[in-house]
Amino acid sequence: MNARVLNVVRLQYINKQTYLWVPLIVLGGSLVISYLIYAMIPVDAPKYGGGSQAPLWYFLAVGIQSLTLTFPFSQAMSLTRREFYLGTLIAAAATSAMLATAFVIIGGLELATNGFGVNGYFAHLPYMWEAGPLAAWVVYFIVAMFFFVIGFWCATIYKRWGSAVLTTVLIGLGLMLVGLIFLITRMNAWPEVWTWLVSTGALGLALWGVPVIALMAVGSYSTLRRATV
Repeated sequence: MNARVLNVVRLQYINKQTYLWVPLIVLGGSLVISYLIYAMIPVDAPKYGGGSQAPLWYFLAVGIQSLTLTFPFSQAMSLTRREFYLGTLIAAAATSAMLATAFVIIGGLELATNGFGVNGYFAHLPYMWEAGPLAAWVVYFIVAMFFFVIGFWCATIYKRWGSAVLTTVLIGLGLMLVGLIFLITRMNAWPEVWTWLVSTGALGLALWGVPVIALMAVGSYSTLRRATV
């Protein structure tokens, strides 16, 4: 690996809060809150929640901060935009792998301890784990990278064209999503959609996300090449 790309990874990890401590704090905080809620629910059936999404959504902020906080320093160090981008993706992949590993460890402990004694499940979600722990790791990793690339892409648009263009793009994407929902509803195709989602599974959906991540990565890099400090 290019030594200058590794310098970017080191540059990103100088601020350990962004890539290490805050993701772990968000993960730990959402875990504790989830189990406090589970403990207050007076039922014996398994309890599932969406608290595990919190550290994954935080990766949107990580993607944004990865550009806004360190890009000017990289240019002062005479690093190319390509080197900065590759190093930043590697740093994000390392943190995504850390989070995915933490989720798998927590999920394994939940399974072994009957949901830490309250039959509540934060990380061991049946849909995510139906293909086993390795598949769950892959799903968590890809989802984290997906959110990171979205955040980074938004930051590059803001750097290149400003808030008005970024807002317009986000509204346009929202309208496309609403249009897709309207089309599915109009065609009475929701049963087929749900059947496809169930049959594809979490791992299959995550793998479908890989080309989407690649397209957004190419787009964000193309925008970054023309962005000013």
